[in-house]
Amino acid sequence: MIAWLPFEAWVSLRFMREGRVQTSFIVGGISIGVAVIVFMSALLAGLQSNFVRRALTGQAHIQVLPLKEVVRPLRGQESGWQERATLQAPLQRLKSIDQWQNVATQISAMPDVAVVSPAATGSALVARGQANRAVTLTGIIPDLYFRIVPLPEKIVKGQAKMEVDTIFIGTDLATDLGVTVGDKLILSASSGASNTLKVAAIFDLGNKGANSRNTYVELRTAQSLLGLAGLVSVLDITVHDVYGAEVVAQRISSLMHVEADSWIKTNEQFFTAVHAQTIANTAIRFFVALSVGFGIASVLVVSVVQRSREIGIFRAMGITRGQILRIFLLQGGLLGLFGAITGSAMGGAALMLWHRFERNADGTELFPLTLEPLLFVQALLLATLTGLLAAFAPALRAARLDPVVAIRG
Repeated sequence: MIAWLPFEAWVSLRFMREGRVQTSFIVGGISIGVAVIVFMSALLAGLQSNFVRRALTGQAHIQVLPLKEVVRPLRGQESGWQERATLQAPLQRLKSIDQWQNVATQISAMPDVAVVSPAATGSALVARGQANRAVTLTGIIPDLYFRIVPLPEKIVKGQAKMEVDTIFIGTDLATDLGVTVGDKLILSASSGASNTLKVAAIFDLGNKGANSRNTYVELRTAQSLLGLAGLVSVLDITVHDVYGAEVVAQRISSLMHVEADSWIKTNEQFFTAVHAQTIANTAIRFFVALSVGFGIASVLVVSVVQRSREIGIFRAMGITRGQILRIFLLQGGLLGLFGAITGSAMGGAALMLWHRFERNADGTELFPLTLEPLLFVQALLLATLTGLLAAFAPALRAARLDPVVAIRG
């Protein structure tokens, strides 16, 4: 007996050592279960992070817009009289946010908000020679907007230097119009204003629709073309927690006379898919932990039956019921811990191999894979706790054994 080792720990290790075959099988089963948890959790976390990153590549977490115009029925003043009318929703004109500087200041003061960027957006027609295309014109303040949408990282030609007489366009629009950096385009808005702008950069947002439709100019240029002198039509916002964007959006709508749409609301189907992945990952963890727990419990039940005589001798020697209980609880916890350590190593190795060999057609990685230390800590705690819980019933049975009956067999 090791002098510094508590009696319960020494007996637990001896029982595990003497039942090597049983111990090996249960530790192997736990290892496989923990490896599955680690592999699937890291894989799904990487997939979700990649999906969210791609979804938010070209948009803000929250967009603040003016309230939409509605028609309200007029009713007569005479008692019992009510006018019947067919109501038709009005056309939604290009509107600006009332007192947008004040609104932006209040939103920036919220602790959950990271960046607020004003913008003027509207439809326009871009032309070069006989070729023309309908586009979405967005006027921005580069220093603020680039902190929300990393447009400089998406530029494939030119430089991320925006001036009042320049325009950024997508790769598909550049191909359709047959232009490159340095060429000039005529931009016309529905207000009747037009301007000749030079192509300063061509970007690729990874979306064909966005690359053929989105254009960016300096805020003052867009305000002049859209007839919004000194005004903005939207406030783009990023928050610290992307999954809390809808809560922040609802708070903004309730506090201010504006409409706030989060990326969760505008990408509802996508967010539902992400949520379904999270539920699936939780279900996998639960059922794997359940199978591990039953495996540990079955092994310990057999161990209690096999060692009932030894347990009776221990009780006759003065070992308390509490010590017997702790012996088997500790045995369950150690089985879970050893299995978790081995399983975490197996899961990490499987992730590295998968990430190395599973590639895109061009040889690049499918998505960045990050092995969080917290994931391995959680796996260790989960397996150890499962072992303790699974060992409780067998340990309680062992503690309740009558010494005389146990010794007689």
